[in-house]
Amino acid sequence: MELKIGDKAPSFRLKNQDDLEISSQDFGSKTIVLYFYPKDNTSGCSIEAIDFTSLLGEFASKGAVVIGISPDSPKSHKKFIADKALKHILLSDPDKSVASAYGAYGKKMMYGKEVFGIIRSTFVISPDGYIRNAFYNVRAKGHASKVLESLS
Repeated sequence: MELKIGDKAPSFRLKNQDDLEISSQDFGSKTIVLYFYPKDNTSGCSIEAIDFTSLLGEFASKGAVVIGISPDSPKSHKKFIADKALKHILLSDPDKSVASAYGAYGKKMMYGKEVFGIIRSTFVISPDGYIRNAFYNVRAKGHASKVLESLS
């Protein structure tokens, strides 16, 4: 089930790259840009993560924090951050429960075959916990810029 603008955003509590629990309630008056990606250190996921990191200052100037979520472990996230010089939070969703709650896990086409997996998606969540924007089946390249533009 896909989320739409105006829907209440599902809450989350997951471990970050330092094995610390991070909750959706931890960000107070900030807008949360929450993006789901399939796997650390893969080409498309690296492009997307590096793009978000490069625009972090602009997101911050609009009162937004950027958080990436994948099924990878905190240890894998830590390596991904080090390898790609990432500056934003990465959260581990090993059972895909948060991805499922956001409609970011399910059937998708990969190399012409239908498979279950993470559907590359991004959500802009208002400080009061509602979906301000939802992007599903996004292309990694240039996506962070589109999300930033949507905050204007």
